[in-house]
Amino acid sequence: MRSGAKVAIAGSVFVVVAGGVGYGGYNLWNGVMGGDASPDPRSASASSPRTGPVTGEEITTTARDFLAAWAAGESDKAAQLTNDPVTAGTAVLSYREGAKVAKAVITPGAAVGATVPFTVKATISYEGVTKDLSYASELTVVRGQTTGRPLVKWQPAVLHPKLTAGATLRTGPAKTATIKAVDHNGVELTAEKYPSLRPVLATLRERYGSKVGGSTGVETWIDSGSEAVPDTTLLVLSKGRPGTLKTTIDAGVQAAAEKAVKSYDRTSVTAIEPSTGAIRAVANNPVTEFNTALSGGQAPGSTMKIVTATMMMQHGLAKPDSRVECPPTVTWYGYLFQNLKKFKIDNGTLTDAFSQSCNTTFIKAIGPLDKKDLADTALGETARRSFGIGEEWNIGVPASNGSVPESTGTESAASYIGQGKITMSALNVASLSATAKNGRFLQPYLVAKELDDREFATAEPLSEEVASGLRTLMKAATTGNGTAAEAMAGVPSPKGAKTGSAEVGDQATSNSWFTGYSGDLAAAAIVEGGGHGGDAAGPVVARVLKAG
Repeated sequence: MRSGAKVAIAGSVFVVVAGGVGYGGYNLWNGVMGGDASPDPRSASASSPRTGPVTGEEITTTARDFLAAWAAGESDKAAQLTNDPVTAGTAVLSYREGAKVAKAVITPGAAVGATVPFTVKATISYEGVTKDLSYASELTVVRGQTTGRPLVKWQPAVLHPKLTAGATLRTGPAKTATIKAVDHNGVELTAEKYPSLRPVLATLRERYGSKVGGSTGVETWIDSGSEAVPDTTLLVLSKGRPGTLKTTIDAGVQAAAEKAVKSYDRTSVTAIEPSTGAIRAVANNPVTEFNTALSGGQAPGSTMKIVTATMMMQHGLAKPDSRVECPPTVTWYGYLFQNLKKFKIDNGTLTDAFSQSCNTTFIKAIGPLDKKDLADTALGETARRSFGIGEEWNIGVPASNGSVPESTGTESAASYIGQGKITMSALNVASLSATAKNGRFLQPYLVAKELDDREFATAEPLSEEVASGLRTLMKAATTGNGTAAEAMAGVPSPKGAKTGSAEVGDQATSNSWFTGYSGDLAAAAIVEGGGHGGDAAGPVVARVLKAG
């Protein structure tokens, strides 16, 4: 303990006060050599470091000593009790000095295996303003590889659960002015009321805070260390004057989307206004810094048949009323593709095949031999030229452009039904429906391009025949024995939809996809591991469309 320190007991927590600055812990560190350095040769165990799993006593003692050293502001001592003392020492020192932590009281919980949970109450003090920052974290004790000593497994999240490699905790004047984000009708949007918008609002603040007026306040935040990842505000010590930023979000549709994604784990949904491209809702469950709804990159399954059907109509292969084959299976370059449960449609049309999502139709109608050049290149060209997929989308925050790369062999057949190398986000797939409904692609956007003179992606309008044909196909999917009929039953007309399921690696259950439109609102959702598109993702989309 440093000279002049005083110890007082606060419940089960020791509070160390040194030089007028306090740090809390529940025991004090006493001269233990840490890290993974070589043991003292005089030690009886020097020639045979201990092996095997860490014991309960080692877990308790190591966690106690580390937390006490950290709480006391002894960064070097805390670091030596970890398996990465160089990195840990810098991080613990930065925690105290960079975040302006005047006092930290750490309260441990009961160990669960080798993991010890704990809570932190950090008192932040900056230029006469003091506030508390409370949160929970955990640490894990492991055995040192060379010394055999029990050590804290170092990772930034030990200090704060939102800290990642390269990120640091900071307190001071905010880097950007605060914003008051509002929807297109002027309703305020907050992360508390609309949790899925938290990463969106953070990015909007960084990008546009200085463009909409307002002033900076004093905050404690996690500096991500990367321009691609927004910083995360943890505590506001003094507020700045916010500037108002108008977004395209619709508060009512956003609220419905927030509720809809809670029905399933690992779910994302996006809604777009077809006539303008305005994004009306973005929601994810769980909410993470990575916005899956906007930036995800997953195989879209049979929702891709919207693009494949467009390609077929544009190249004269079929029209909605054309007779097509839908056998149970089809072979492409020796590889067997099949329909769900090997169903077939006898003497059906392209509309029948689309509405019932017949895989073999969208492979057999193109064929790998007599139309090989078309099979290798046309789908990607159609996706880009007619739907803007693969062009650069500048929506106002990071977002995926979608990708339909050139394919060969069996990958070409797989691409027609949304598998292979194709990747899209819920935003991209929602835009497919929006384009079909509107008759032309309008790049989705979240804030007006005039704010920063962004260039919007463009595409060629669909011909009236193709646009009308797409709407016929998608309407059929919502009626009769169409795969989207049940999910879209209560959704107002005019409406259209397409279901999809996508197999992913060794995942036992396919991802559930669904996209559709109703009136002037289009949406798409993915439920990872949700199975058939109409079963899981369908109800999510339907709930959002009804809110529009």
